[in-house]
Amino acid sequence: MITTMAKGRAGRCAPRLAPLAAAAMLLAACPAQAEWRVTPILLVSEIWTDNVNLTEDQFAHSDLITQVSPGIMVANRSRRLSVDATAQLHGFSYLHDSDKRNLGDSGVIGAVDNTSNTQRTYSGNLKGEVLSDLFFVEATASRGQQSLSAFGPRTGNDLYSNRNRTDIDTWSISPYLTHRFGSFASGVLRYTRDSVDGGDAFGYSNTGGDTIQATLTSGASFRTVGWGLTYVKQELGGAQYGDSTNENLAANLRYVLNSRWSLLANAGYDRYQYEGMGGGDQGANWSLGFAWSPSLRTNVQATLGRHFYGTTGTLSALHRSRHTSWNISYDDIVTTSREQFLMPSTLDTAGLLNSMFATAYPDPVERQRIVAAYIQANGLPSSLSDSVNFLSNRFMRQKSVRASVAYTKGISSAVVSVYANDRNALSSQQSDSQLLGVGQSNLNDNVRQHGLDASYTYRLSSRSNLIAGYDFNKSDSRSGGYEDLQRTLRLGISRRFGDLLATADLRRRTGNVGRFTTEAGSTSGTYTEHAMVASLSMQF
Repeated sequence: MITTMAKGRAGRCAPRLAPLAAAAMLLAACPAQAEWRVTPILLVSEIWTDNVNLTEDQFAHSDLITQVSPGIMVANRSRRLSVDATAQLHGFSYLHDSDKRNLGDSGVIGAVDNTSNTQRTYSGNLKGEVLSDLFFVEATASRGQQSLSAFGPRTGNDLYSNRNRTDIDTWSISPYLTHRFGSFASGVLRYTRDSVDGGDAFGYSNTGGDTIQATLTSGASFRTVGWGLTYVKQELGGAQYGDSTNENLAANLRYVLNSRWSLLANAGYDRYQYEGMGGGDQGANWSLGFAWSPSLRTNVQATLGRHFYGTTGTLSALHRSRHTSWNISYDDIVTTSREQFLMPSTLDTAGLLNSMFATAYPDPVERQRIVAAYIQANGLPSSLSDSVNFLSNRFMRQKSVRASVAYTKGISSAVVSVYANDRNALSSQQSDSQLLGVGQSNLNDNVRQHGLDASYTYRLSSRSNLIAGYDFNKSDSRSGGYEDLQRTLRLGISRRFGDLLATADLRRRTGNVGRFTTEAGSTSGTYTEHAMVASLSMQF
């Protein structure tokens, strides 16, 4: 059953930052010139909304919400250790709290409360060198809201809302060895343990993964013809639907024609076993392509080939100029929702701006600080097209195309992203039966999404900015015969007073509340929300 309501779960005692802590303690024993920076942060907001539950218009009611979000940022930059971590606790107080608690008494499903009193969010990345040029450790951890379904309100900055959302915790720790065989080749042997947890109350299977990856790539003696070999084996333990295994063997060749052009060739074999989830698939794959690098600011790489699931291809095009940074990509892969949760956003705002500011700020540490300050001052989203993922226990073929550009010149700047995503399920509907319900078991068979994220900033002065943003997303279930459309328009102003940043925003949001099941059958509706948000944030 798809539901549009997510009740907050009690926090678990096990610390999700354990992989980061364990890796940090291991690296702390190694001599290194640590440059730790610990920064307390605080956000205070007043939010008025005329549809606090993002429910159908006939059930909508207004509320004034006070948000207090203390947190901390930890960063380290040294020769052998790099750490970036942020954690915040968000508390919410409602003016009409008594009315909020009694919404369910009416017996109308559209009036059920979809808000929470607290939320926890965090993210962390660690990379360190334990033994010089030999043994390394990487670790990540995160917690945040994710969409239950592709059909309903998308996740955003309104963390008090639980409509079509649940909390997902992820962590991974990955020790690996590297070795250079003279000028002949270099090798990497990596083990990764990871976990994705959350959403089990709705039928999403919490899983743990064990992955072994071995890579061997050609060394400096191969100047004209480069080569590489990669073997990956991953085993997933599912709490509800049994285990699954996938193995991938790949070989690649690169023939250098000149300083600008190279020819590419790839061949391999894939095997996927969906135990308890519909058998498996396997088969050989191949692709041919080219790489073009006319300058240090432009790089294009494209391939076309075939896998066991059909004709496929890839595209990656990067370009930056004095005032812009462009990113266009296309991929066609077998993936899962859990894998997408573990991956960093491929279209994060910081990555675009980092590329654009590379010439002006060559030092990476200074450039990262400039980019973070720029994002905060201009109210830019931390990632682009990052909330299209949704809960599913199935393996799927995903075809994605993305194009984005960041622009800044004079007193104007803008970030724009367009994307299209097509997911076709490969494993059986059985694994999503509890998540979707019998009547909607084919809803995730073939889901297509496309959308646009855009923001524009006009600098009024060295301390003040006008900000406009627009977000559009359309989801279409080709098998379930259901469409969903979400739109958000935002206008705001920001003003900096020393270390204090003040913002005021107006927001209008429209869309479908999602599809859910009642005793009367499947139903859905539309909602409209108008909101005003005033915030003060500070880094101490």
